Amino acid sequence: MKAHLVLTTKYRKKVLTGDMISRLRNVITDLCEKWDCKVIEFNGEDNHIHLLFQYYPQMELPKFIGNIKSVTSRRLRQEFPEQINKIYWKKVLWNESYFIASCGGVTISLLKKYIENQNTPT
Repeated sequence: MKAHLVLTTKYRKKVLTGDMISRLRNVITDLCEKWDCKVIEFNGEDNHIHLLFQYYPQMELPKFIGNIKSVTSRRLRQEFPEQINKIYWKKVLWNESYFIASCGGVTISLLKKYIENQNTPT
């Protein structure tokens, strides 16, 4: 199965940089391998990220997404403390909610193109 996940920063603050998005790509790719799923496409802008991934139906998506949010928040706070602490004084990064949709209604190539065309910050 394939799904499109969107995570937004808390209060949609423009905190993510190009370096952070590159780091997120690596961390999320590693997490997907551990959860036995595969990243198809990943990109983001200054206040959100998009992840298109393939997974097995028995995967517990809420646990997987919770793991992504906690691990990526912790890693970015460790590796980019100055940038993140300027905007967030509490230990938060992601909004509590998220968007996820299965990808049965749109072609994967069209969705990949949409994600590739995100305006990644520099």
